[in-house]
This record gives sequence, C-alpha cells and structure tokens, in this order.
Amino acid sequence: PPAAGEELSGVFQRMVKSECRFINGTERVRFLERYMYNREQFVHFDSDVGIHVGDTSYGEKFARKWNSDQERLEFAWSLVDTCCRHNCKVFTPSRVERKVSVGQSGSPRPLPQE
Repeated sequence: PPAAGEELSGVFQRMVKSECRFINGTERVRFLERYMYNREQFVHFDSDVGIHVGDTSYGEKFARKWNSDQERLEFAWSLVDTCCRHNCKVFTPSRVERKVSVGQSGSPRPLPQE
C-alpha cells in the first residue's frame, strides 16, 4: 500500500510463476504454477493435487472454470514431463560438474562422478 499522502499509481500487475521441485533427482517431481494479481496469489496449480485450487474467492471462479476444461488439465499434468523432467536432463550435467566438497585441508575438490 502507498505511504500516507501518496496516491495510487493506477498500475496493476498480473504475474504467473511456474516452478519445478525435484525430490531425489527426477524420481519425484512436483510442478507448481501460481497466478498472482497485485502481489496476491489468487489461484494455483499443484501437480501433486492434480487440479487448480482457488486461493481467494476471485481465484475460486478461475479454478472451477479451468478444472472443467479437460484439455487445460491434461496440458497442466503434462508439464511435469515436458517442462520439469526435460529441463532437469538438460541442466543436470552442468550442475553435477560444479559440485565440490571440501577436503581436510579446507580446499575444494571435485566430487566423484556418480
């Protein structure tokens, strides 16, 4: 909120944030997509739940509409593989190369490759 005496700018922000969470490599993958309006999350999709969930009364309307659209749900479900697992395979080699452990002398040494 604006400080006392300041006027509202009239600028509104809508944002979508998607993230992949990896548990035990790619054995268990969770896809989250959050929809926000003016810094407030109003609806989200969680692949562990399998549907869109309304976080506000405004978001509940979107969740009902989106959950009734089978094509939209199937697309959201597919993102675990097409987005998360796919990108994990692309970026894992560079992440593995950068891993280091600290030896007894305190200097970094590369970890053995798995």
